Amino acid sequence: AEAVAWLRAAPAFDGCAFVTSLPDVSELSLPLPEWKRWFVDAAALVMERCPPDSPAIFFQTDIKPDGVWVDKGWLCHQAAERVGLTLLWHKIVCRRPPGTITFGRPAYSHLLCYSKSLKLDLGRSSADVMADAGPSAWTRGMGVEACRLACRFVREQTKCRTVVDPFCGRGTVLAAANELGLDAVGVELCRKRARQAKALQLADLEAEAARERSEE
Repeated sequence: AEAVAWLRAAPAFDGCAFVTSLPDVSELSLPLPEWKRWFVDAAALVMERCPPDSPAIFFQTDIKPDGVWVDKGWLCHQAAERVGLTLLWHKIVCRRPPGTITFGRPAYSHLLCYSKSLKLDLGRSSADVMADAGPSAWTRGMGVEACRLACRFVREQTKCRTVVDPFCGRGTVLAAANELGLDAVGVELCRKRARQAKALQLADLEAEAARERSEE
């Protein structure tokens, strides 16, 4: 299904948390200004559909088209301010070792958690910087360890027992949720990727990444 239309038409998401990563400008083939507006509107829609006592968690990597830095964290903040959600935590997830110089995409990603009324147990906080996102199912995908962190937060600090990813891609968020005993609902426009998402097992993804490292 198309995620935005599905989100608008779906019934209430009681007992659900959202964990997702919105598509990059290169995936939608929109001019950059139009994509920015689409991104903020889509993030705001996810937040609007999120129950007040549930979290909406976004994994986003900035881009640098033509040397202009686009901060996706700031775009998420605009959406949150529009619909009245607050930022509960913001983690930096390293995509490359510290000190590495990158060009098209930064060496880190944002992991951002918003909610309208959820209260944190500060005694169960986790580190603000993740040294490694873990292997991902594709180059723009959410790393396994980042998915586990987000889903573990849902399991340990909320009453939600279903994770929704309306832009699920190849399904790493869904697999992480299932691994932790949570139900998961994913939406993907491409039928092939939807089939891959249904079949994905994190152990297989990690084993493949280990084989690739040993061959380097």
